[in-house]
Amino acid sequence: MASIIFSPKDIFEQEFKTSMRGYDKKEVDEFLDDVIKDYESYISQLQELRAENEKLKQELAAKPKAAPATSYVAPQAEHARVAQTATNFDILKRISRLEKEVFGKQITE
Repeated sequence: MASIIFSPKDIFEQEFKTSMRGYDKKEVDEFLDDVIKDYESYISQLQELRAENEKLKQELAAKPKAAPATSYVAPQAEHARVAQTATNFDILKRISRLEKEVFGKQITE
């Protein structure tokens, strides 16, 4: 990771030479003020993200490591279980219909 070369204070204290055809000093100062604000915002966000990252690392380290199989049911296994249940129910319905067809007259008598 590249290191930061200038701090907001370095930017604020930077002096430029003036020449006959140079830039408007007031305009340069206003622009540098905006750069300093952005730079301070950037540093603040970077510090917040580093703190959040450290907090999340600590939370992750503190959690007990659970086996993935116990906490997560694979979609295929869940689908197979539902399909098997549906299949068993469907088989029972079919058997009932077959019994009514074959033994229907005997059952009603």
